[in-house]
Amino acid sequence: MTEAQARAFAKNQEAAWNARDLDAYFALFTRDAVFVDQTRDVKHGGMIPYGTSTLPKARAQAAKFLAGATSIERGTIDKVEISQDGTSARLVGREVTTVQSKGRTRKACADTEQTLVLVGGQIRSKGQTDTITRCR
Repeated sequence: MTEAQARAFAKNQEAAWNARDLDAYFALFTRDAVFVDQTRDVKHGGMIPYGTSTLPKARAQAAKFLAGATSIERGTIDKVEISQDGTSARLVGREVTTVQSKGRTRKACADTEQTLVLVGGQIRSKGQTDTITRCR
């Protein structure tokens, strides 16, 4: 796996999500993928977990969310770390999500991290950790 391939993979994820194509989006993850939402505890340090989901649970939550809202994500990859053997990569970045629901528009921002692996010659994600941040 190369840095260019890892970056292209992330763009494909974003495109599938923004197209509301949940079949294409979730096909980009391994079956054992884990999704984590959290925020930083600025007062005491560390993280405050919001939740952890398996692939089926994340897909169900996404379908429910998108049934009542539109969501456009714009991500930026800040760092790509390719393993020495080229079979995995760690992506670190951030995203801004614009959500429209019930006549209102809001923005949500997060620092993101995911590990990509090769599965049968295809790049797949092991899941994603989103750390909610203030929008910059």
